[in-house]
This record gives sequence, structure tokens and C-alpha cells, in this order.
Amino acid sequence: MSTSPGLGAILRVLRQSNFGIYTAGNAVSLIGTWMQRIAIGWLTWELTGSGTWLGIVAFADLCPSLLVGPPAGALADRVSPLKVTTVSQGLAMGMSLLLFALTAIDLMDPYLLATIVFVNGVVLGVNQPARLALVPSLVRSEDLSTAVAINSVVFNIARFIGPAIAGVLIATVGIESAFAVNAASFVAFLLALFRIRLPAEPRPPRGSARPSIFRDVGEGIRFTFAHPGIGPMLLLLAVTGVLIRPVIELLPGFAADVFERGATGLAILSSSVGVGAIAGGLWLARRGSAQGLTRVALASTLALALSTAAFVATEIFWFSVLCLVFGGLTMVVSGVAAQTLIQVAVPRLMRGRVLSLYGLIFRGGPALGALGMGFASEWVGLRPPLLAGALITTLFWSVVWRRRGRIAASLETPGAS
Repeated sequence: MSTSPGLGAILRVLRQSNFGIYTAGNAVSLIGTWMQRIAIGWLTWELTGSGTWLGIVAFADLCPSLLVGPPAGALADRVSPLKVTTVSQGLAMGMSLLLFALTAIDLMDPYLLATIVFVNGVVLGVNQPARLALVPSLVRSEDLSTAVAINSVVFNIARFIGPAIAGVLIATVGIESAFAVNAASFVAFLLALFRIRLPAEPRPPRGSARPSIFRDVGEGIRFTFAHPGIGPMLLLLAVTGVLIRPVIELLPGFAADVFERGATGLAILSSSVGVGAIAGGLWLARRGSAQGLTRVALASTLALALSTAAFVATEIFWFSVLCLVFGGLTMVVSGVAAQTLIQVAVPRLMRGRVLSLYGLIFRGGPALGALGMGFASEWVGLRPPLLAGALITTLFWSVVWRRRGRIAASLETPGAS
């Protein structure tokens, strides 16, 4: 049965047992994850008051994807993505408990915080390709586009709820409470993962030789950038990730120094991104088809650059909130549309490796951008680097837009299964 657009498509996908269980556990865990992200940003600002340190900690969180992402993608093509996801989530829970303990007994300093965040980033860098590769195993192939969009909606509902809860807890109980709640939230996700039942996948014959994992990585990279659609789409996502998306990592500085709103202002700004992102994800989930998604992905990328420029330029707090709502919407539409197109176009046996590059860009791009913009902010302030990033992104977008027909033809046709 083909997927029809609308609310019925969303409900039909959620009724599929494995995906419904996964989504419920994932929703609880992601709320805790966003609480921890807000707490880490605010703790960094309290310890240092420095835009440079905001960039360093964001880099420590996201840059491990640059190191472990491609090998982790090859691992996800060799080992059950469900098993990799389960083990990495257990390790991430342990890192949250460590953050809670060290903050509660007042032993945290910026160097120790950056170190723990880096180790946690390694764990998440291994987790992400497996998590992305797991989703197509949980739903029927015709429901993949809706499932990817539902995942984005869940992620961004958590982006809305998590910061709101974190802001209240930080103001009333203390930063360490956000770390404790995040650690507890992993339990729900781990229980969900243990309940998922997948059919056994074929294994190579016993005694057969397999290429090295590094050869697998090279094969995935060559396939990706030789593809007429996946390569250009990932390059545009990389430019956006480095030059636009670091605005999220720099929001603590905007909340404290630009708008002078403190932790409550940070929660409002972060939640505003989530509100727009939820709207964008729901629209894509109701859309229910990969046809025409290339044009949607490209148009929303341009809109994201323009909304970021407007956010940077304004002095009015509530107008900045509106800019972030629109920015969150366009950020999710562009990112989820691109991920869906890649999932449709890539062969199953190459899925983990190609999606690891998507994950590398998704996590590593903002890390590099936040680090560079954090350093630059010490000299020119928070606004000019992001404004320059929006301009450069627009120029690069114009090059890709001229090739949209060829890109769409190669991405909107399902790859070999």
C-alpha cells in the first residue's frame, strides 16, 4: 500500500510495532538530551563568560564525528545497527551520570567539562550512523519518508520541551539536576531498544574474506561524491552546517550579552528553534512522498540563510524569537528532506557509510563553525561572523540551485535495495 499524504500516513507508520516502540523511547531520551545540551552551554558560560569557550565546548561535543563517523558508518554496515545503538546509548548514560556527579560536588572546571563532552561526542559519533541506518529496518520501504520526518518531529518536540524544563530546573534546583534527569531518560530508550525485534539479516559465508573497514570507508566516500545528487546535496549541507547552524551553539552568548535575558532567555531562544522545527517536520511527515523534495530542500536552505541574517541583525528580542522559529522550520525542512532523499537513493548495503557522512556533516559542521565563530566573536562580536556565514551560504546555494534538475533526477528514484 502506498503512503498517502496527511495525518493518516503518520498514524499508520506509528502503528508499526518496532517503529512505535522506538519512537516512544526515543522521545523520552531526546528530551533529556536537549536538557543536557542547554545545561552544558549555560555551565560553560557560568564557568568562563567567554564566547571562545562556548565554541570550544561545542567543538568538543561535535568534532568527534569527524574522527569516528566514517568508521562508525562502516561498522553499521557490518554489525546490527540495533546492537550498536543499544551499546552506545548505555555508554552515553554513564557520561551523563559523570557530569551530574562532578557538577554536584563542585569539581567541574572548563577543561574537565570539555574533556567529558569530547568523550561523550565520541560515543554519539559511533551512535549516529547506526541510529540513522536503523530507521529503514523499522518501517516498510514506502513509509520511509514519513518515518524520517516523524523522527525529526520527535527530535524537535524534545528541542522545545527539553530547554523549557532545563531553564526551570537550572533556575530553581541547579545545573546538575538537568544532567541527572538526562541520565534517567536513557532508561526508557534502552528498554525500548531491548523490545525491538528485527528479522535476521544474511551474513557472509563463514571463512569468507571481508575487506578492511578502512577499505569500506573509502568505498563509501567514493560512492558518495561520485553520485550526481548525493555529493552536491551533502556539500550544501556542509556549508550550511559550518556557516549557519552554529547560531544554535552560540545562543548562550546572544541570550546573556546581546539580549541580556539570562538562562530564561536562552530557554526561550532554544525553544523557538524547536517550535519552528516541529512545524517543519509535521509538514514533511504529512507530505508523505519523496517526489519534489529536492526543490523543497534547496528552497528551504535559502530561507534558512535569510532568516539567520535577520536574527543576527535585529536588536528586538521578540523579533529574534520569530526569526528563530522560521529558522528552525527551514533548518528541519532542508535537513530532513536531504536525509530522506539520501535514504531513498542509496543502496541498502552502502547505507551506513553514506549516512555516516551525513551524520559527520550534521554534527561536525556546526562544531567547526562554532569554534571559528566563537574565536571571531572575541574580536568582532557575535553578530558579524554569522552574518558573513549567511552571505557565503547564499552564494554557494546559487551554484547548486542551477543544477537542481540533474540532482533531483538522481535523488528521487529509489536505489537498489
